[in-house]
Amino acid sequence: MARTAQAQVQDMIERASRLGDDVLASEIRAFAASRQFGLVFEHNRPERMRLYGKPVSVEDVVQVLPERGKMEDAASKLLWRVDNIQGETASLIAYRSSSYTDNEGEPRDASLEDLVAVAEYDQPIYAGLRETGRVERGGDKPYQVVINGENYHALESLLFCYAGKVDCIYIDPPYNSGARDWKYNNDYVDGTDEYRHSKWLAMMERRLKLAKRLLNPSNSVLICTIDEYEYLSLGLLLNQTFPGCKIQMITSVTNPSGRSRGKSAGNFSVVGEYIYFVRLGCCSVKPWTYSMLPIIQDNGNMRKKNPRIKGGLKWESFLRSGQGNTRSARKNLFYPILIDKNQLRIVSVGEPWTDESLPKEIDGYAVAWPIKKDGTLAIWHLEGSSLRRCLDKGYAYVSSYDSKRDTFAIKYLTQGVIDSIESGEVSVSRIGKRGQVVASDSAIVEELPKSVWNMRSHNAGKSGTDMVLSMLGGRQFPFPKSLYAVEDTVRFFVADKPGALVLDFFSGSGTTAHAVMRLNHQDGGRRRCICVTNNEVSEAEEKKLTKQGCRHGDPEWERLGICEYITKPRIEAAITGRTPDGEPIKGDYKFTDEFPMADGFEENAVFFDLTYQNPDAVELGAAFEEIAPLLWLRAGARGRIIEHEEPGFAVADAYAILFDYSYVREFVKAVHSARGLSCAFIVTDDAGRFASAKEELGGIECVRLYESYLRSFKIAAEDAVR
Repeated sequence: MARTAQAQVQDMIERASRLGDDVLASEIRAFAASRQFGLVFEHNRPERMRLYGKPVSVEDVVQVLPERGKMEDAASKLLWRVDNIQGETASLIAYRSSSYTDNEGEPRDASLEDLVAVAEYDQPIYAGLRETGRVERGGDKPYQVVINGENYHALESLLFCYAGKVDCIYIDPPYNSGARDWKYNNDYVDGTDEYRHSKWLAMMERRLKLAKRLLNPSNSVLICTIDEYEYLSLGLLLNQTFPGCKIQMITSVTNPSGRSRGKSAGNFSVVGEYIYFVRLGCCSVKPWTYSMLPIIQDNGNMRKKNPRIKGGLKWESFLRSGQGNTRSARKNLFYPILIDKNQLRIVSVGEPWTDESLPKEIDGYAVAWPIKKDGTLAIWHLEGSSLRRCLDKGYAYVSSYDSKRDTFAIKYLTQGVIDSIESGEVSVSRIGKRGQVVASDSAIVEELPKSVWNMRSHNAGKSGTDMVLSMLGGRQFPFPKSLYAVEDTVRFFVADKPGALVLDFFSGSGTTAHAVMRLNHQDGGRRRCICVTNNEVSEAEEKKLTKQGCRHGDPEWERLGICEYITKPRIEAAITGRTPDGEPIKGDYKFTDEFPMADGFEENAVFFDLTYQNPDAVELGAAFEEIAPLLWLRAGARGRIIEHEEPGFAVADAYAILFDYSYVREFVKAVHSARGLSCAFIVTDDAGRFASAKEELGGIECVRLYESYLRSFKIAAEDAVR
């Protein structure tokens, strides 16, 4: 096997050392340090980010925007340092750095209105979150989260909340096709840019390094979609960034009709894309009822390939077990099922039960309750309305009386098995004596998916573009993913994790959050998704708005940005079942989970803008409101947010904060008496005080906050780039 160049250089160093020639070994090391091995690109391409919304202060590095009505030019890309501020006018001096083209301009004045702060990617910043809206239909379920802001800074902030805790990251980054579909340093990158590939790889590497720190090292997955323009480079980059991880690439058909690749003749017609899976720790692909490859029927239509067949239907327990699946977690899934004891048949399904008493009989019938073997109260897999539909078709029944749990055992068929029955892939011969369907001679057995996917449901046009148009009343978004494609992709890694945390930091239209809510609907899970997007407008809209005298930050501009115009309205529409105009969404969800889109989801969602703070406000300790949502996120994104400082301490549904250490005794008592808390935050600069409070609080997670709150996040940002 051929040795790598890096290995050969190392052999030379070791040989020189054995010969006692330390000078030669040192020279070889110096030579090796000046060379790059593996994927070669300019890692240190400068990436500067405009901090829209940040109040400009003295010493800030800024750019001067062109006057309203004019497009940006070379002058608006020059960097200046704010030397002084008088009223609404700033005095600027040229900012010079080896990372940028020198600014040779003379000192000048500019209106604060025309300035925007700029930061290098590795410059520590003070970021916070400001809530911009929410939608609530999920009771006490955790919230789906949408963050509008620069994704690099958002990832830095999320490190405080979720370092090592994310179960799945799904991203669909810009494909770098040369079509001016993404920006670097606030400029569109097109096919004529000689540094196009280095810029793309540098941008991706920085974010992948942060993503790696967010993923659970013992069991998690990074999923990244890409097309043929960068799939080879991305594969090498993933190998360098995630050494020792299991990496696999699959091919997925997303556009069966095909599209041309470039203007020149002679290319193959492109029908799909590639998906990389990077698995950390013990993470493995979960079997499913479909292999992801179709078969062709006699009439030429495509259908999902049936997995291997075995005798007998595969019935599942209707009792949802596992950690977190308690009565309090999903109250609408706790209800009585009335049983005819003589025939062992389900008579009716009750409404959600709120009483503390659990009667053995109701209306003269025995009752099945969702009770675990240890006697704790759990929940059923489906809501009462869904169970009633299953009963009507024979997809649920009483299997036996469970003496260990002192209640009845209920079995049901999962949606995949139901799909196969109703499509004719599995034939049903009769109805059993307890009301259940009986298979003729076969049933589905799950199998591992193939490495080539060709699913009708993954068509990006019908299940992506058309769906977004339907949900948003005609609003268009370029190339949204098929909802069912993302749903299936994520399913293979979170099917057995009902409380999984999923992150998408190139979220675009919000398909990943929509897919996570679909998965929750199918099995009663409480998975949550954090979507990070920006509020960029398209190139055409930017030109039009600029001619109208608008700028980034103006209401007319922001209204048409991706987050405000597409992402937030889509998430809200998915939950409420209504378009932004208030009309019921037309059409039905298809495939694994079929129901009217107008039904919506029993979910909660909250929307945030990423904000930037002045260091002065941080040092004065006046920035708690900006970090309040980050504390809430770290505590599980459920219940009330402690939005403001409160006298002494505050206790919410999921967490508690000690603001004044003199209240530590009362705080410890309040935490011990509260239920459902996941962590406690201690505000103190004194390490000894923090250790003492942590010891008194026992097993609950304790997190230290500095008295100048955002200092904690500045430090996190500094650590992120080391």
